[in-house]
Amino acid sequence: MGEITDFIVRLFGACARAYERKWSFLGVFAFVFLGSLSLLAQLSLLPDAPQAPSATPAASPLIALSSHRATSTAAAEFPTSMVIPAIGLSVTIANPDTTDIGTLDHLLLKGAVRYPTSALLGEAGNVVLFGHSSYLPIVLNQAYKTFDGIQKLTPGDAITVYSSDTAYTYRVKSVTKESANDAAIPLSVTGRVLTLSTCDSFGEKTDRFVVVADFVESHSISS
Repeated sequence: MGEITDFIVRLFGACARAYERKWSFLGVFAFVFLGSLSLLAQLSLLPDAPQAPSATPAASPLIALSSHRATSTAAAEFPTSMVIPAIGLSVTIANPDTTDIGTLDHLLLKGAVRYPTSALLGEAGNVVLFGHSSYLPIVLNQAYKTFDGIQKLTPGDAITVYSSDTAYTYRVKSVTKESANDAAIPLSVTGRVLTLSTCDSFGEKTDRFVVVADFVESHSISS
């Protein structure tokens, strides 16, 4: 019993001493905390402050601004896949309904992406498709190789883009390597045009390969 009483007395004594020194402890803690915070800030290791979602999603710097996409017609269709025999390319195409950069970048991890405000198949304007390209020897996600080889295309090569029931054929007009300082891809064009572009991220402009092709013909593929 005496040992328990002695333990309790020593415990209360320790608590009393800790209470007496609380301001010294808080001062040391504040000094260490603020010093660590300052060091992390200088090393740019602090997380970014969360931002409230914007009512108007940021436009991609890869796309020239346009008031709106050309008015859809009854024949306008979403592209679902694309085949380029000259380079053995066959990819699926996503059609997001938002220009949110995070959403677009996520879809690039699955294949090609049609920029939401670009033209649809069957209507006047520029159908703009983006895709990753990577020439690393080992790439686990093959979507990083979606547009590998488009820089090897030559004028006249055929590109077939499919909707759910129609095949649209285009012929390559030009193949260019564009720097981050070059003008963004225009949405307003004369006629019916298809543009393919490699893309690291919709959030920043980087060097890229761009293929422009003119529409040739379309035909039904439904049974």
